[in-house]
Amino acid sequence: MRALLLEAIHDDAAFALRDAGFEVERLDRAVGEDELVERLGGVHVLGLRSNTHLTARALDAATDLLAVGAFCIGTNQIDLATASDKGVAVFNAPFSNTRSVVELALSELIALTRRLTDKNRDMHAGVWDKSAVGSHEVRGRRLGIVGYGNIGSQLSVLAEALGMRVMFFDTADRLALGNARRCGTLDELLAECDVVTLHVDGRSSNSGIFGEEQFARMRQGSIFLNLSRGFVVDHEALARHVESGHIAGAAVDVFPVEPKAKGEEFVSPLRGLPNVILTPHVGGSTEEAQQDIGHFVAGKLRDYVATGATSLSVNLPPVALPRELGLARLLHLHVNTPGVLASVNGVLAEHGVNIEGQQLSTRGSLGFVVTDIAGTPSEDMVAALSSMPETVRLRVLS
Repeated sequence: MRALLLEAIHDDAAFALRDAGFEVERLDRAVGEDELVERLGGVHVLGLRSNTHLTARALDAATDLLAVGAFCIGTNQIDLATASDKGVAVFNAPFSNTRSVVELALSELIALTRRLTDKNRDMHAGVWDKSAVGSHEVRGRRLGIVGYGNIGSQLSVLAEALGMRVMFFDTADRLALGNARRCGTLDELLAECDVVTLHVDGRSSNSGIFGEEQFARMRQGSIFLNLSRGFVVDHEALARHVESGHIAGAAVDVFPVEPKAKGEEFVSPLRGLPNVILTPHVGGSTEEAQQDIGHFVAGKLRDYVATGATSLSVNLPPVALPRELGLARLLHLHVNTPGVLASVNGVLAEHGVNIEGQQLSTRGSLGFVVTDIAGTPSEDMVAALSSMPETVRLRVLS
């Protein structure tokens, strides 16, 4: 089995895969589509982060690919529909870097509220300006969180511990933690909060949700943060409101277009603006988070290849049947239509095979049945299962 790990994924991921018997190739950068197509031949497991895009064309070329690991939270860089059609499992790390992102958001909102960026700039320029003008405590200020998932809700708890009054808006029905108050609309949140921070996911419907209209509705002198996705914010509009003084400060960690490698020029209308913190997509980039992500995602990839376990897969139905020694395992991914399980079991019965264990799960248009049998599957039986019209992919583990 061969694994290809891109974008400087943590060493622990490579160690875990090598310990599981994989031959591991590593690159410390993102790759474009053409290079990815060339490299994916003979690769069974692919690891990437946010700057490598796994397109339909690349998946078409990856005829041996079994699973993809997104060593980050988001998976919008992966063509999930095509991956599902080809029976390629996709895993991510939905929880591993939550604390790191929350800590960065807290540090930035404090730095911006105290205008530490301006003080730091002046001191490096030799200017001593011991003034409290424009500098505030965060205690008592109103924090508005847009997106109350894993990151937003943890930020809510820690911000409240600092004495902030927390409000949030989410399109999903989320339970308010502590004394946080849910807003019925985004406009309500924008009108009342001193700090607005975005923690939404990467679904396409979130594209451009924060632009000129939303910035205009924010309070005079408020602070804005985005540590979620670059394409959700109109950066030209943000720059205009910072320059006018309507927005007193901003921190942005994600951008619509990001350099693929260290040394490439970063271009943004936000460069050079006062009291603006720009970071190169490092919200989850702490040693602790990257190590945990490496362990978690590599473990999911290893287990899927070895046993067919799909717990927490982004795109395949969840199945986790314990593996019994001495039994062969059939992994049958299929189109979710009535009667498939009966057809699979009918084929097994025709070939005199006894089922020792079995688990079926469905998700949308896909079904996944894992079956343990005694003995070695015959070539005829495997061919019969593979040729079923509903079959997407069949793997046999001995």
